[in-house]
Amino acid sequence: MTSPAGTAKLERTPQRREEERHRSTEQRLLQVALAADLLGALVPMGAVCAATRQPQPLLVAALAGAAWLAVGAAKNRYSRDELGGSGAVLPILLDWLTVLGVLAVICVVARIDVSTEICVLALVPGLALTVLRRKLVHRYLQGVRRRAQALRRVLLIGEPGAVDLVLEELAHRTDHEYVVVGGCLVGEEDTDSALPVPARLTFDGDGPDGARDGETVLRCAAELEADLVFVAPGRRMSAARVRRLAWALHDEGRDLAILPGLIDVSRHRVRLTKAAGLTVMHIDPAARRGLPVLLKQTTDRVGALLLLVLLAPLFAVVAAAIRLTSAGPVFYWQIRVGRDLRPFRMWKFRTMVVTADRMRAALESANEHDGAMFKIRRDPRVTRVGRVLRRLSLDELPQLFNVLAGHMSLVGPRPPLPEEVERYDGTELRRLSVKPGLTGLWQVSGRSDLSWDETVRLDLSYVDNWSYGRDIGVLARTVRAVLDGRGAY
Repeated sequence: MTSPAGTAKLERTPQRREEERHRSTEQRLLQVALAADLLGALVPMGAVCAATRQPQPLLVAALAGAAWLAVGAAKNRYSRDELGGSGAVLPILLDWLTVLGVLAVICVVARIDVSTEICVLALVPGLALTVLRRKLVHRYLQGVRRRAQALRRVLLIGEPGAVDLVLEELAHRTDHEYVVVGGCLVGEEDTDSALPVPARLTFDGDGPDGARDGETVLRCAAELEADLVFVAPGRRMSAARVRRLAWALHDEGRDLAILPGLIDVSRHRVRLTKAAGLTVMHIDPAARRGLPVLLKQTTDRVGALLLLVLLAPLFAVVAAAIRLTSAGPVFYWQIRVGRDLRPFRMWKFRTMVVTADRMRAALESANEHDGAMFKIRRDPRVTRVGRVLRRLSLDELPQLFNVLAGHMSLVGPRPPLPEEVERYDGTELRRLSVKPGLTGLWQVSGRSDLSWDETVRLDLSYVDNWSYGRDIGVLARTVRAVLDGRGAY
């Protein structure tokens, strides 16, 4: 008897050809990843061991290459999701340390008397090459996905309200690999979107009609040429119903993904455990104490002090430019609201005329930003030198003194004005549960070009998913954002 999926024999439609091209691209990316990691460990190790006259350099090099690939495979670094992952540095650094340990154990067991210092030095190029490769692949995939290429065609299953929520969240970003091509709704109610709905599932998933869920879904997937099925949470999608659906899909070689209903939770916060046959998902809070927080505090103070010393000549040049081109003080301070609603005096280089604060009321009608922020692209209060300082973000440098004093951090949400905070709701107040930052996700993602909802979303993502590695990533992206200047006005 022919399966439901088999009754619709797929021709080489444009969608199918695109899927085949995507799979071919994935295979090439996997080959590049394996070759880069192998050669990145093997070649430097062999060259360094040979140059320093270590015993059996070829064997040590081969072991290093094999260890690097084995650790990567054990941690799923070559899976589809990881190849197109975020390009984070910290997981690869941990892999690198694991490789060092594995190589040390092998050398001890095999009685190869190779220098530990030599091994560490020789594996550094492999670490750098793997990090670079991951970042380039991540950037490449982001680019092709924004051009609607290399996407996975998704069939979405669930109740209309849950389906609408999933569609809304997926529409917020364009750098993911999913495009929803249709839905298989539970019940007769329609969604708020124009989503194609070739078939529907009954409310009673545990009755006789529910037993045919797999047949219905497979027929829809074949008709829409979907290669992945998403199940949205809901009262009608019981565990038993989802289980039977998974059997039907997996028997036909189709993938199934369950959406747990969580929004913006980083993978490092999620832990899966088992209890009495149930899969339990633990959501860990962002670190608020311990070693990561101590590292952040140390980085803030030491980093701010070093930058103040290194940038002292630039401070003098900017100060002279401000004094020579407009009347008024070099520095400007403003009361901002910090962590836990504590006000503090935030310092900046003055970029506006001295009477700027008194002029704001007359300019309220010209505000070009929604929400609680006040921004005008061509603000008449900004001086000529001020426009240059804002374009290069140099006006923010005196906030290093705030970081040194402990009012701010190098990375964090934008520090708001008291009148802005008065308009916050409970969700927006969550932004103030951490120290505001000299830079942050807002600054590296478009700054004033972002809507208020986008700004709040980025800040909440930072607060809920904070990690020390993420801070380092934001600091690295800040340099590019400053040079780009997008949204700086």
